[in-house]
Amino acid sequence: MCQTSVVMEKNGDEELLLENVTALEPLENGLKVTTLFEGVKELTGVAVHHIDFAGGKVYLTQTA
Repeated sequence: MCQTSVVMEKNGDEELLLENVTALEPLENGLKVTTLFEGVKELTGVAVHHIDFAGGKVYLTQTA
């Protein structure tokens, strides 16, 4: 089983936010992210920018 990492893109750099992500759910103003060990977290003011399935990363961007 492969888990995914969630990273924030800022000025061409990557900031690791969460590891071992098992589920993403869109919310009205962000995302609900479920992780294997940390449970559920809500991230507000963000959106998915792109997903690298081969690299196991979801890239986020600020919306506001």
